Amino acid sequence: MARDGAVYVCQSCGAAQSKWSGQCQACGAWNTLVEEVQARPPGALATKRGARSHGLAFQGLEDPVAAPPRLITGVEEFDRVCGGGVVPGSAILLGGDPGVGKSTLLMQVAANAARRGISCAYISGEEAVEQVRGRAQRMGLADAPVRLAAETSLRDILDGLKREPFDLVVIDSIQTMWSDAHEAAPGSVTQVRAAAGELVRLAKKRGTAVILVGHVTKEGTIAGPRVIEHMVDAVLAFEGERGYPFRVLRGAKNRFGATDEIGVFEMGDAGLAEVKNPSALFLDTSGERAAGAAVFAGIEGSRPVLVEFQALVAPSAYGTPRRAVVGWDSGRLAMVLAVLETRCGLSLGGRDVYLNVAGGLRVNEPAADLAAAAALASSALDEALPQDCVVFGEISLSGDIRPVSRMESRMKEAAKLGFKRALAPKDVEGAGGLKIDGVARLAEAIAKIGDGDWR
Repeated sequence: MARDGAVYVCQSCGAAQSKWSGQCQACGAWNTLVEEVQARPPGALATKRGARSHGLAFQGLEDPVAAPPRLITGVEEFDRVCGGGVVPGSAILLGGDPGVGKSTLLMQVAANAARRGISCAYISGEEAVEQVRGRAQRMGLADAPVRLAAETSLRDILDGLKREPFDLVVIDSIQTMWSDAHEAAPGSVTQVRAAAGELVRLAKKRGTAVILVGHVTKEGTIAGPRVIEHMVDAVLAFEGERGYPFRVLRGAKNRFGATDEIGVFEMGDAGLAEVKNPSALFLDTSGERAAGAAVFAGIEGSRPVLVEFQALVAPSAYGTPRRAVVGWDSGRLAMVLAVLETRCGLSLGGRDVYLNVAGGLRVNEPAADLAAAAALASSALDEALPQDCVVFGEISLSGDIRPVSRMESRMKEAAKLGFKRALAPKDVEGAGGLKIDGVARLAEAIAKIGDGDWR
């Protein structure tokens, strides 16, 4: 029998039930219900009988609004993703796979900010102070005036931050924090929600910028209830493929800046180095382009990025052909293959198809459809695309090539890197001196690739 005041909370979605069952009724997950005793959080409001309400003070939309000030940390790629710097009083949630470099990045952010006169604290719940200090020494940051602490008690952390205020506080990580106001185990949904709520409340009340590190699940989502992502002002994802030194910081939510902005880093012996020109990093311009490769002119946030799509179409050794894709949406690949077969007569149904985005970057925009189709057709026809050609455009189910956003920026970036022509939607005006090979339908693009004269 459950104790008085106890409920069963799903550790996957955070839903509460009055009694235990094998399956959560909200999200359908199995064996995720854990008994937790509900208690009033330390910051909860208590309403007294007879207390007077101050009411609401309404204001009009026409009232002037000043732009929020920014804390410039000195790590330009991080500041770019945050919208030009960290806003005082904001709460930022940074998530990423284990070992991707979250702690390394935030140590560099805190150290560079402290050197610029911003008071910073780094509180670790996973490592001892000696371990954090040792990492800073290996990165050459030992002289930065960052205050360190190793603590998991939420009450002690809040008391310490109230006694000694800081401009920027890093909490590594939110899953290790626990509150004595709740009997749930550290890392549970109740504890994570309570710790995040109290730290966000502290940030808003005292004007301290708080950066929370969050672990991710095997599905790639930040562990804990989704309400944490609603509490904070910005959600940043730190991504990186194993085997590649490149790391991409991507903004998924930002109340003070643009979303889908990216910052690119390269992991080295001394930490993370900022990459000023990602296009040059993700491209290999050393030799002739092989069949099955197409350079895509994409947009990530406000920045144009050129990346190479690599495809291999091979005979299938089994009855069911394989479809493998890295760095692109597998559903989008299935759609492009269907259009190639139905609208262009390119037989791919009985062959293995492999598609890879070079450099470990993940591409999400529909403008990459034509680049993927061009790489697949180039491999299937064994015809290489011109070395100086970039490709972009969206493919419809009817086989039409549709225009995409910010085409001028894409072509200017390509021209800056030495490209001379673009396979793009029809009626697009050239920019940066690029010659446009316009196509209205996918069949026209495939015909151009199969015809060696266009090169």
